Amino acid sequence: MIFVIFASSAFAGSCPMMAKNIDAKIKEAQKLRDAGMKAHESGDHAKSEELLNQALELFKS
Repeated sequence: MIFVIFASSAFAGSCPMMAKNIDAKIKEAQKLRDAGMKAHESGDHAKSEELLNQALELFKS
């Protein structure tokens, strides 16, 4: 029982690091999304799809 409590508290320290990783991915995805929509609006649909797919890939890794 003590081991379980200790293990849980040891993993609790990784939460802020995980949150920072998520925040970084969200920030990068937002930049790619904005660039993709700008490309779409200017008529460059191939570039738009490329950028938007890159944004989606960030959430798969």
